[in-house]
Amino acid sequence: MTRRLHREVLWLVLLLLTPCAVGLGQELAIEDAAVYTSPDAPLRSHVNIVIHHGVIASVGEQVRIPKGIQTISCNGCVVLAGFWNAHVHFMEPKWNDAAHQPAERLTRQLSEMVTHSGFTTVVDTGSDVENTVALRKRLESGEVLGPRVFTAGIPLYPAHALPYYLADVPAEIKAKLGQPDTAEDAKSLVDKNRAAGADLLKLFTGSIVSPNRITPMKVEIARAAAEEEHKGGGLVFSHSSNLEGTKVAIDAGVDVLAHTPEVTHGIDEAVLRDMITRHMTIIPTLKLFSQDHDIAEIRGLDYRFHQRGGRLVYGTDTGFLPDYDQGEEFRQLMAAGFTFRDVLEMLTTAPAALFHLSQREGKVMPGMRGDLTVLSDDPASGGPEAFTKVRDTVRGGVVIWSADK
Repeated sequence: MTRRLHREVLWLVLLLLTPCAVGLGQELAIEDAAVYTSPDAPLRSHVNIVIHHGVIASVGEQVRIPKGIQTISCNGCVVLAGFWNAHVHFMEPKWNDAAHQPAERLTRQLSEMVTHSGFTTVVDTGSDVENTVALRKRLESGEVLGPRVFTAGIPLYPAHALPYYLADVPAEIKAKLGQPDTAEDAKSLVDKNRAAGADLLKLFTGSIVSPNRITPMKVEIARAAAEEEHKGGGLVFSHSSNLEGTKVAIDAGVDVLAHTPEVTHGIDEAVLRDMITRHMTIIPTLKLFSQDHDIAEIRGLDYRFHQRGGRLVYGTDTGFLPDYDQGEEFRQLMAAGFTFRDVLEMLTTAPAALFHLSQREGKVMPGMRGDLTVLSDDPASGGPEAFTKVRDTVRGGVVIWSADK
């Protein structure tokens, strides 16, 4: 079995274990909606959508809504496929002991952090895996309302080179942070993380050990970790930071840069072409860098990557950034030159493709998962702020957040 096919089989298994497959998907209809069925499709008006057992059953102007079904009367609101945020962190103290916190509290915290922004799937790129897996189990059972969660668990760092901004992390947490000295150590840590429930791997191939110093991970260690993760069918994310860290990520076989490299010097056309040839993805996280003096260069790198055929996926570092508002990320993406259709692709079809789920999600079409984001404004005319005007968030036919409530 090829590595790619192996991954696709594993992601399909994960998909089948989500609430739609274990009986939590509900019947839901949306009446009189404006709909973008995909990022490149024209806007359709006066459309009815019916979700049956968590899967979209029908979409169309003539679709009849069954009697007695829960219905959202849209009156012209805009329906899109469910949004992904592919870079979040469940690392704040409020997620501690997620296995035993009251369900209502966890639902509220998820609402404040992600579901009020329309996110039906999030990718946690670094947290205490025990807490995050416990949270996910309660989400999958339906006890807690919130998004689907993929997690990287505990990231791996260069040996003796933790980022300076982790200096104040409690000693018991710091002791868990993987800093492999050898390739065998790296493989062991990857296996331990996956056994604890992680779905993917996060490497710091360029660790910011002080504001003006970045330490790269040894390429042989990064490569060993990436190969071990790929054996299990998982994706490998990297915080690369600069040219040297990006080259380590490329040589190690990393799939995704979890941030645009914040030091862009030396990342030229040849580097971008190499990344694209290797089918690498970038998550911009432009809000994180929005106050940097070189934000224009960072935005420009993302846009050049996109122009040359590189895939970009939406993500914001929410959870590391305590401000959960998404408006600045959308403003920065538009300032970079991306159209609303480009941004919609980053939110929907691009992450579905990255996670090998395009056959089942990312579009508003029959047979797709009933994950929908309902806006009160059209992003084609409302500008970047329109993406933040979320009216309802629907996961598997279940309304997990509503502005009305």
